[in-house]
Amino acid sequence: MRLIDFDGIFDQKIADYIEQNEGKYNEKQWSDIIPKLYEKFGDTVISTIGKTPRKYYAEMDDQTLIETLKEHLRRDVPVSDFLCREMEQRGGGKGYLELLKSDDETLVSYAITINADNEEAYPYYLDIICGDTFGEDVKDAAADQMKGNPDPVKERLLSMIRENTQKAYALDLISRIHAKDEAVFELLLCEFLNNLDDIPMHASYLSCYGDERALPYLFEQIKQEDINYVEFLELKYAIEALGGEYNEPRDFSDDPYFKQIHGASEKEMSDAMTSALSGGMTEEKEEEPVS
Repeated sequence: MRLIDFDGIFDQKIADYIEQNEGKYNEKQWSDIIPKLYEKFGDTVISTIGKTPRKYYAEMDDQTLIETLKEHLRRDVPVSDFLCREMEQRGGGKGYLELLKSDDETLVSYAITINADNEEAYPYYLDIICGDTFGEDVKDAAADQMKGNPDPVKERLLSMIRENTQKAYALDLISRIHAKDEAVFELLLCEFLNNLDDIPMHASYLSCYGDERALPYLFEQIKQEDINYVEFLELKYAIEALGGEYNEPRDFSDDPYFKQIHGASEKEMSDAMTSALSGGMTEEKEEEPVS
């Protein structure tokens, strides 16, 4: 199979362009210019193939795209964004879903991006999360794709929680379901009450779920004198997110978290003021590249 290193071609072109325009743009301007030039490159005919990068991949069938991706990874040739985008536009077919069964971490990472939030991929994502093959980065990526609508896998998430299988992932996802369910509310409330050593996380699940019936339990905990400043903030946020209000004065001046948070804030403000006074916040004029 012939592979074309489009990124390598672009890198050479951009190196020549930068050399020709040396000193014309600052680092920030180049960071804005280069992505625009890359998009333009996608519609530029490459003389050796007589096609643009976008058209080159658009003319491939699904299986050829999949094999091309695998071959890029096998030969350690950079995977072009234009290949990934073409696959993302078509994602959802059986071939793309099958990629999620691989034990190759790099290939699966691409497969997650390609299949995105396609609900047919959700069972595969949960297999990835529950398995031992991949690390947190891959599992997080799989979970992220389901956060917008985890309802289709609600029952499996409930089972994961009851069986204590990747419980943190399951709780985070199930707290985001759209169709409210009594079993889900009771489970989230029970987890909150039984895990008072981790108030911030479990309070966030209740606030995310959005059932105001959790308010009395949140009020009960925020009144406790032995909570720390971080717990107080998360409880207060959860109460407000559910339509409640808590304005009782509390003194956390001796709390180490309070000192850490507010000490950092004061330092950032001081640093920003110093930078402003020394001219560090002067805006630089941006220029458009010459075609």
